[in-house]
Amino acid sequence: MKIVIVPSGFKECLDAEEVALAMELGVKRFDQSIDMETIPMIDGGEGFAKTIVRIKGGELIYKKVTGPVGKKIKSHFGIFIENGKRTAVIEMAAVSGLKLVPRNQRNPLKTTTYGVGELILAALDVGVDNILIGCGDSGTSDGGAGMAQALGAHFFDKEQRSVDINGGEDLMKVDSIMTTNIDRRLHNVLIDVACNWKNILCGEEGVARVFGPQKGATPQQVEQLASALEHYASLIQEAVGIDVRSLPGSGASGGLGAGLIAFTGATLHPRFDIIKDYINIEEKISTADIVLTAEGSLDFQTPNGKIPAEVARIAKKNNIPVIAITGTIGKGADLNYDAGIDAYISIIQKPTSLKKAIKKAPKWIEKSTESVLRQVAIGFGIAERRNHKERVYQR
Repeated sequence: MKIVIVPSGFKECLDAEEVALAMELGVKRFDQSIDMETIPMIDGGEGFAKTIVRIKGGELIYKKVTGPVGKKIKSHFGIFIENGKRTAVIEMAAVSGLKLVPRNQRNPLKTTTYGVGELILAALDVGVDNILIGCGDSGTSDGGAGMAQALGAHFFDKEQRSVDINGGEDLMKVDSIMTTNIDRRLHNVLIDVACNWKNILCGEEGVARVFGPQKGATPQQVEQLASALEHYASLIQEAVGIDVRSLPGSGASGGLGAGLIAFTGATLHPRFDIIKDYINIEEKISTADIVLTAEGSLDFQTPNGKIPAEVARIAKKNNIPVIAITGTIGKGADLNYDAGIDAYISIIQKPTSLKKAIKKAPKWIEKSTESVLRQVAIGFGIAERRNHKERVYQR
């Protein structure tokens, strides 16, 4: 039996490589000799830069930049060379991610993407031909305005006074945007963005209403943020002539997608489509008898471009069964059956605290993986005995 393991990370807990290691240990607990291949899969969120750079044989460059709550933090970006071109890999989560926002400060009206712009400038300073940006696991909803300000954009109120963008709430103070001072080196690089293609900036399905609560926004703050982003979209259209309200991916990472389109000329891509160009995933999945995937929370959002569903889509091309191991099972999880996930299991087997779940996650993932394979083995055994009886009967 050949098992291919393709997990994503568990948000604010373990990155994809850590989840993969725990699953590998679980497989070995079941059978040391089993044929296994592991592909830690990133979706643009936590671990994105580190994983891409490791695969491409590049290096990480560390930089002190502005974190999501305005304090300086140590972050990083990656550099690798391929076909004579230097590519920088920037991970939004490593500078403005939710994990970097203290729990008592989680309010997307007051978090910034300024540090993303600082990392882009740092990449330009070392000389690159391309920039690959991963959007995921964000703790911000400022529409990328903080990033734009770091790159040289200026925001003005009705009295033509400069407005500092420290969070989504500041967008309502802005009356106009000036882009003439944005770093001109951006014209000489190709910027690609891996993002959730289905996230849009505005409307009932806009990023404020869909993801604002996950970032700590109250219902009132959600509506305040939705209004601010709608106003911001109007300002962008006036400044650069692009209507970003419902462009695919415009809502990625709290609207950072919209900011990247408007202020850097970036091209947004469905995250799985572009990432698989860097990781040879389809060929490896096609060799499996069973595919194991993983995600921190399996729910109604998983089929909308998240890793387990995308992995299942590839596996189903070859009629390969897929089992998902998850931290929690949320609302609408059964929709994943239609997305190609044949079964799923939570690592949490009894009531527990979030703190304990995070601490115990590696061991629980390991044990859950072993348990899944033991159940699969029972199924194989039943099928084998049934086939044996049929052969005997036919004689």
